[in-house]
Amino acid sequence: MEVLRRIDEVRQLRDEWRHGRQRVGVVLTMGALHNGHLALVDRARSQTDKVLATVFVNPIQFTHGEDFSTYPRQEEQDLCLLEERGCDAVFAPDVDEIFPGGRSELASFPTHVRVTGLTERLCGLVRPSHFEGVTTEVTKHFMITEPDVTYFGEKDYQQLQVIRRMVADLNMRIVVEGVPTVREDDGLALSSRNAYLSEAQRATAPALYRILCASADAIVGSPATLASSLETGRRLVADAGFAPVDYLELIDASTLEPLLVLDRPARLVGSGWLGATRLTDNVPVEPPSAELAADRHC
Repeated sequence: MEVLRRIDEVRQLRDEWRHGRQRVGVVLTMGALHNGHLALVDRARSQTDKVLATVFVNPIQFTHGEDFSTYPRQEEQDLCLLEERGCDAVFAPDVDEIFPGGRSELASFPTHVRVTGLTERLCGLVRPSHFEGVTTEVTKHFMITEPDVTYFGEKDYQQLQVIRRMVADLNMRIVVEGVPTVREDDGLALSSRNAYLSEAQRATAPALYRILCASADAIVGSPATLASSLETGRRLVADAGFAPVDYLELIDASTLEPLLVLDRPARLVGSGWLGATRLTDNVPVEPPSAELAADRHC
């Protein structure tokens, strides 16, 4: 496995792969890898000829007061995991390689890529500049790595849909593959930020997924009570110990618009805080007539 630090190194390798007519899958990560990230690598390995992963903590997606300086970093361990999983190369640049001249805050970087609409609700209300930082940095990494296919987890469902919209609207020749959420045995979605949870908070954390599953079942079982099922779900998340609860909503699976009637493929999304750690999760919800409701695996 090659470990690359400079943009020109990635482009040289990418040119070699292109000349060999090899299909390339790219997995973008911020490191602190867990089995959720590795599932993306596994999917890429099964669908493409070459797999390139990135390890880069993106400074411009962190809003003021967030945890950029304390975000978990374990590069040596990450590189070992990626090599064991069959990655062909890893791009692990310093911040200055991606944002030269000390322009490591969104406001200091003159060129931004912004997706409107999808980013202006849900997590976008809590973290107003977050998605603009994500789409700007992801666009730069796409320009450097030139993936044929890229892989993102469904755990961060809003991010997945934002990336899909950006790729479509900018006519990028990239297939964006969503990969199902990987969970602990008790249902907690894997996340690098789970490391921040205290023992008591970790015991509470799986409640979010359990409540989303129960709420989804209630909505499918009695669509006429959708509004009250959502309200009950929000109360249960708060009663479980999440404070504040940012949202618990049923949304259109493509547009992320809130749904008042379950008449199309949807996602039930939820987010709340345990101490200083914000958790998000989601489950697919299909109209009652669709057999796909069983795919939630709740």
